[in-house]
Amino acid sequence: MRVADAMSRDVRVANPDQSLIDAAKMMAESDCGVLPVGENDRLVGMLTDRDIVVRAIAQGKSGDTRIRDVMSPDVKYCFEEDDLDDVARNMGDLQMRRLPVVNRDKRLTGIVSLGDISITSGEAQPAGEALSSISAPGSQHAGGQARPH
Repeated sequence: MRVADAMSRDVRVANPDQSLIDAAKMMAESDCGVLPVGENDRLVGMLTDRDIVVRAIAQGKSGDTRIRDVMSPDVKYCFEEDDLDDVARNMGDLQMRRLPVVNRDKRLTGIVSLGDISITSGEAQPAGEALSSISAPGSQHAGGQARPH
C-alpha cells in the first residue's frame, strides 16, 4: 500500500512570520498538534505543539514570537508513492509520529501519521513498531538523554 492511500490531504499550512498565537489557534481549529510551515510555495519547517511549549513558553517567549523562531527547519518527508510499511519503519527510526507528504515536485500534498497508517493498513504492527521506537525512554524525565525531533 502507498502513502497516498493513507495520508490526510486536508492540511493547513502556517507562514513562518505568523505568531505562535496564530499557530496555536490553527492547531485548535484543526484539532491537530503539528503544522507544516510554508513560504513561497515551499515547505520550510514544521511546528508542533511541543515546539510551542518547550522552545517558546518554557523559554519565556511570548505568544507574539514568530513561528520561524521556534519551528524545526530540518524537515523530514516522504513521497506519495512510498510504501506505507517502509515509511512506518522510517518514522520509528526518526522518532516521528507524523511526516509531511510531498509529490515528486516536492510540493506538500498531505501528512501521514501513525494513526493513518494503522487505520488504512488494517494492521497495527507497522505503526505499533514505529510507536514503540518513538516511545523508547529518551527524555530527561525518563532518566535518559533528550532527543531532538
